[in-house]
Amino acid sequence: MQEVKPARLKGIKVGVVITGSHCTAGEVIPQIKALKEEGAEIYSIFSYTVDETDNRFYKVKDLKQQIKEITEHQIINTIVGAEPIGPKKLLDIIVVAPATGNTIAKLANGIVDTPALMAIKAQLRNQRPVVIAISTNDALGINARNIGMLLNMKNIYFVPFRQDNPVEKSNSLVAQMDKIVDTVLLALEGKQIQPVLLGPANS
Repeated sequence: MQEVKPARLKGIKVGVVITGSHCTAGEVIPQIKALKEEGAEIYSIFSYTVDETDNRFYKVKDLKQQIKEITEHQIINTIVGAEPIGPKKLLDIIVVAPATGNTIAKLANGIVDTPALMAIKAQLRNQRPVVIAISTNDALGINARNIGMLLNMKNIYFVPFRQDNPVEKSNSLVAQMDKIVDTVLLALEGKQIQPVLLGPANS
């Protein structure tokens, strides 16, 4: 008889913010399902880029259909739609996955010009946790200082990440998306999962 695992996130409202690292979106979908399987109630927030841009990795229509089927909620895709997350205290935790360099740079510098950034700002206003699952080609370049700022910021937690292609893209970092659930569980306790820095994928 198969062992029934306890739903560790039962009753927890999780906002999943999806930003425009289109190549990584496919890795995030199974993790949204995993959060749901752990008992979480999922609300999705799209950046403008994700909400509007067909690309070689997916069609927007197909992505939206997938997300709606998993979450059973309408997608939040406007700044006005994301703003109530703050005053109404709608979410227990937010997961930004994938988190682009653009979103990270704006967040670190207090810029709020997309639904994604409004959702994060609204959550931080309530002193509630935000989990960042990074995916950007300039993480160890111009964006390194912004990542450093966020690593040192209260209520922000990182999914463990690594250089995904050190030879051809030496500045690129990508989170290990299958660590999202574990990162969320610890972030809800106010703890950063360790280690944050991972070795090469083939090590």
